[in-house]
Amino acid sequence: MAIDDSSSSSFFAPWPDRLRHSAIILLAAGLALCALVLLADLSPARAVAVFICIAAAALVPWRLHHAAASRDDVRAVSPVESAAVSAVVAGMPDPAVLLDRAGRVLHLNAAAAQLAPALRKNELAQFALRSPEIITALREAIATTEPRRTTYLDQVPVDRWMELIITPVPVPTLFGGTEKCMLMTFHDQTPLRRVEEMRADFVANASHELRTPLAALSGFIDTLQGPAKDDTKARERFLGIMHTQATRMARLIDDLLSLSRVELSAHVRPDACVDIVPIIRQVADGLEPLARERQVEIEIDLPTAQVAIAGDREELLRLFENLIENALKYGASGGRVIVSLIQATSGEGAPEIRIMVRDFGPGIAPEHLPRLTERFYRVDVGDSRAQGGTGLGLSLVKHILNRHRGRLLIESVPKNGAVFTACFPQAKPPSVH
Repeated sequence: MAIDDSSSSSFFAPWPDRLRHSAIILLAAGLALCALVLLADLSPARAVAVFICIAAAALVPWRLHHAAASRDDVRAVSPVESAAVSAVVAGMPDPAVLLDRAGRVLHLNAAAAQLAPALRKNELAQFALRSPEIITALREAIATTEPRRTTYLDQVPVDRWMELIITPVPVPTLFGGTEKCMLMTFHDQTPLRRVEEMRADFVANASHELRTPLAALSGFIDTLQGPAKDDTKARERFLGIMHTQATRMARLIDDLLSLSRVELSAHVRPDACVDIVPIIRQVADGLEPLARERQVEIEIDLPTAQVAIAGDREELLRLFENLIENALKYGASGGRVIVSLIQATSGEGAPEIRIMVRDFGPGIAPEHLPRLTERFYRVDVGDSRAQGGTGLGLSLVKHILNRHRGRLLIESVPKNGAVFTACFPQAKPPSVH
């Protein structure tokens, strides 16, 4: 009975609105019928009957039929297009896209929209995902309704190896059947790829560069165990050389490990805000003993105010240590090294911080400049090894700058020194650590 009362009350509730909307029609009909009665063209009884018919036609709630139809339409929404399915896809942690059998996008989550901004609901996914591997796998999955798996390289904005898994999903239809939709999920394989590359590069580089010092150590050990066994002076000289070679090997391994760690996280930009001025001063103070040994004066020209960038403190220490140490070693003949900081504008008009390390040594020939940041590239192999260099310093600098979304500028004129400039995007942090 409660249901009947509520339905009847809902039936009579809109009558005042219907009467107001039909007032003009009823007024016009009443006036016309009165005129016909006065002119004796229509009897009063018939006029009343006609007015009742017109009033009923105007006031009967014809919209009830449309409301019922609209409720049926709501109930007739396809199950795959329901809000529940949309919520499930949106809640998946990896980029996910649900397609119909024709390849049109039904649902996608925020991660998929970020990975492929061209994806649009109710549009074909092939038009938005232009990788040949994706299109081939998608076409095969649609044609065979079987799972497909493929990997591809996404080069924008940085190189990323992605794995795509296409899984057919049976979805119920309105009439009790099933329809195969395609669920596309993307998995970032970049960390695994970088670990594999790091392992391969480490083995290749270590075996190549460690061969020389290991051969030297082995030779000196054989000499000390044989002909120079009782020669005190030779033993002291050979032990000094062996210590130098062992130190070089230790530094080489340290540089290789540092380079591998930076490459492994190259696609992840540091988000900590650091003040770069005290970092540079700390590095310069730590290299004072080397500067005194080489009879080089380090001149510091840095602002007193904080200069904040988004960066990794340990990596920045390593970067400036390599730049200043290279200037002290290879530009020692100039007698001084200048470390300065300026605020400038990049070629794209963005503000950036530039740290310049300048020496007044022999300089670098133009043909060597493009290759200075290559692994193990040396302008003078003998001089580099005599200075204790590993050939990895500038390569490490370049990779650290790439991770910080910066760049390295190198300017040099033979016999007039060299300038190495590390450029960082400027940051305005709320606080500095």
